[in-house]
Amino acid sequence: MPHIASLCANSHRLYTMADHKWTGSVKSLKGVILDMCGVLYDSGEGGGVPISGSVEAVKRLKESDLQLRFCTNETQATREKFVAKLQRMGFELSVSEVFSPAPAAVSILKERGLKPHLLVHDDLVPEFDSVDKTNPNCVVIGDAADKFSYKNLNDAFQVLIGMEKPVLFSLGRGRYYKETDGLKLDVGVYMKALEYACDVEAEVVGKPSAMFFQSVLNDMALQPHEVLMIGDDLVNDVGGAQQCGMKGLQVRTGKYRPSDERHPTVTADGYVDNLAAAVDIILRHRSQ
Repeated sequence: MPHIASLCANSHRLYTMADHKWTGSVKSLKGVILDMCGVLYDSGEGGGVPISGSVEAVKRLKESDLQLRFCTNETQATREKFVAKLQRMGFELSVSEVFSPAPAAVSILKERGLKPHLLVHDDLVPEFDSVDKTNPNCVVIGDAADKFSYKNLNDAFQVLIGMEKPVLFSLGRGRYYKETDGLKLDVGVYMKALEYACDVEAEVVGKPSAMFFQSVLNDMALQPHEVLMIGDDLVNDVGGAQQCGMKGLQVRTGKYRPSDERHPTVTADGYVDNLAAAVDIILRHRSQ
C-alpha cells in the first residue's frame, strides 16, 4: 500500500504495525521505566559508550511531566559506581532513581536470615558487606564475568549440593548482553548450569521478576497501565513488564536481534530504532 510505504520511508523505520498498540496510550502515561545497558549505552572497555541520542533523550524525559526510573540487571558494580559511570557519560540520574538486583537481594537475605556464598563480580561484593557470609546456606550468582571459572562454579555447586534444600538466587537471568566488541554470555547461562547440576530452580532477583518490577511501580506510586517500559531485551525487559500489566517497547539497539520481532511467545507493543526515537514519538503524541 503506497501510503504505508511512504510513512515508513519518511520515518526511517521508527514505526512498525505493532506501534499502534502503544502510541494510542501515550497521552495517559504518567511514567517511563528505562533499561540501561543496550538502551542508554553499550558497555565495554573503559566503561562503555553512550548510544547516539540517548543522553539528550533522558534529559528530555526529565524535563517532561513524566516520572522516570531506571531498571537494570547490572551486577558488575555497586549502584553508586554504576551511576557515577553513567554520570561521566553525561546522563542526568541519581542512585535513588536506579533499581538493580543486588540491593533487592540483600533485603531478601536479611528478611529470611540467609547467609550467602557469593559468585559475583569483585566490584559487586561491597553491596553485600552488611550480610553475614560465614557458613553459607544459599548461593547468590550474578554476572561474574571472568570470575566464572570452573573452580568458582564448582565451589558454588558444592555449597548447593551439600544442602538438603538448596537455595539459589540469580541476579537476573539474561542469556547475553552487548559490549562494544560484541555479545557476551550473561548470568542466566551459568544459573542454568547450577540449576541442572543441583536439581534446583533459582529464585530470580531482578528483571523479569514481577516483584522487582512492582518495587519500581511502588516507588513511582503508579499503576502498571500508567507506565511504559523501554528495553532492548525482548523477554526480560518487554515480556517481564507486560506480565505486570505495563506496555513494553523494544529498541533496536543493544542485544536486539531482527528475529526478536518474530519471537514465538513475546511480542513488544512497539519497536523503535533507539531511545531518542522513542522519546520523540512519546513527547510528540503528548503535545498533540
